Amino acid sequence: MKLTKHPNNPILKPHATNYWENLVVCNPGVWYENGKFTMLYRAAGNDEQHYIRMGTAVSEDGVNFERVSDEPAFGPSNDGPDQGGVEDPRIVKFGDEFYVTYAFRPHYPGQYWKFEHDVILLPEVGEDSPAVMKDNIANSGLAVTKDFKNWRRLGRVTETNLDDRDVILFPEKINGKYVMLHRPKQWVGEKYGCETPAVWIRFSKDLMVWNEPSTLLIPGIKGTWQEKVGGSTPPLKTDDGWLIIYHGVENGGEGHYRVGVALLDLEDPTKVIARASDWIMQPEHDYEIEGFYKGCVFPTGNVIVDDTLYVYYGAADKYIGLATCSVKEILEFVKKNE
Repeated sequence: MKLTKHPNNPILKPHATNYWENLVVCNPGVWYENGKFTMLYRAAGNDEQHYIRMGTAVSEDGVNFERVSDEPAFGPSNDGPDQGGVEDPRIVKFGDEFYVTYAFRPHYPGQYWKFEHDVILLPEVGEDSPAVMKDNIANSGLAVTKDFKNWRRLGRVTETNLDDRDVILFPEKINGKYVMLHRPKQWVGEKYGCETPAVWIRFSKDLMVWNEPSTLLIPGIKGTWQEKVGGSTPPLKTDDGWLIIYHGVENGGEGHYRVGVALLDLEDPTKVIARASDWIMQPEHDYEIEGFYKGCVFPTGNVIVDDTLYVYYGAADKYIGLATCSVKEILEFVKKNE
């Protein structure tokens, strides 16, 4: 079972006349409600610093999106910890408020595709500067909005000394607690039970206080398409369990990105009911192979409408693509392909 990529892909491209998105649009969070799809997407212009911002687009069919504004919807702060750039939003909703987790840096990263793997620009700082500044470490923050126009930044939800991204909230409490997926890059080795960065899960009674121990949920598998893994889209509740879409990277994290799927127990999501051994999407088209990360499909948004699963993904760190499938079919696949 493979996701079906839409023939109109890429469904959103860089906008030539908007300075902040004339080079990159990718990795969108998406929400569906009352017949409308709202997309919050990562964007960057052709500046040497490579500041990353977010824009908003809307659609009635989930395919044809129109930008809401020629200005960013959410950008780096002027003097806060996320002044280096904001990226990769994931959206959930509690009550009438949308809670968006996002990755950020204290200093701009530069045009990373021109550097060696995992190399970014570093700020000039004093010897007493904390590691988060010295190493320009990526953290994750939480912001809240009711309309994707007016925002309140709540602050950091990860530790400053960890490159901890792919932070994704479950869309509802489980046994009275909020639930988070995250991927701390430094948590590798015998102490952590994984050789490469992995998907972890943790619980909290407060959306800003995540100090309970984390549990290793989905580790990488050596010698496969998913040696390094991370969470991709917000979990979707189904009768069979929490449907989890995640990304896997070959060659220890330096190869192509592919997409995997798993099911978690509804009452205890630390339990993996099933995890498909085969991927459900891989880079194959020019727009997924020729970009700023060659060979990357990176889902960050998903919604279910009737029996159709819509998966929105960044393609080669340059475009946005859409892939779909039957919810029934993907649930049958993950249970049979464990």
